[in-house]
Amino acid sequence: MATTWPADVERVARVLRDAGIEARLEEFGEGTPTAEDAARAAGCTLPQIVKSLLFACDERFALVMVPGDRRADRAKVAKEAECQRAKAAAAEDVVRVTGFAVGGVAPFPLPGVQLVLMERTLLSHDVVWIGAGSHHHMAAIAPIDLARVAKARVIDAVSENTE
Repeated sequence: MATTWPADVERVARVLRDAGIEARLEEFGEGTPTAEDAARAAGCTLPQIVKSLLFACDERFALVMVPGDRRADRAKVAKEAECQRAKAAAAEDVVRVTGFAVGGVAPFPLPGVQLVLMERTLLSHDVVWIGAGSHHHMAAIAPIDLARVAKARVIDAVSENTE
């Protein structure tokens, strides 16, 4: 029997199916609103959790994927986006631009995002966990497949400051 997902989660599942990507979509009753919660629920390390962060870059938006234990470096994002300044998008912009609520942002499909960046160290894992459209859903995926399906440019995107 086929699994029926909520509409936002089904959007993510459809992209994965259409791309022929092997990924495991899971529902977590306790929720996964933070990277720490997500790692605990998935039974993985914090660096295997992918945070999908939206940045306003002048008049455009960029989504940046970083490990759960790291912060995106705004200067690096601005340089890659070729903008004057990158700043974290407001919650209402996250919903409007990505179609997903904060805490459940999937790195695809992203109708209002012009650029997707992925931290290069994510490629060191066999599997990473991404938000899949809600606070209760994540998908386990090979990072190389994630980069491909998200059409991400792989870069050094994290801050050296771990605080």
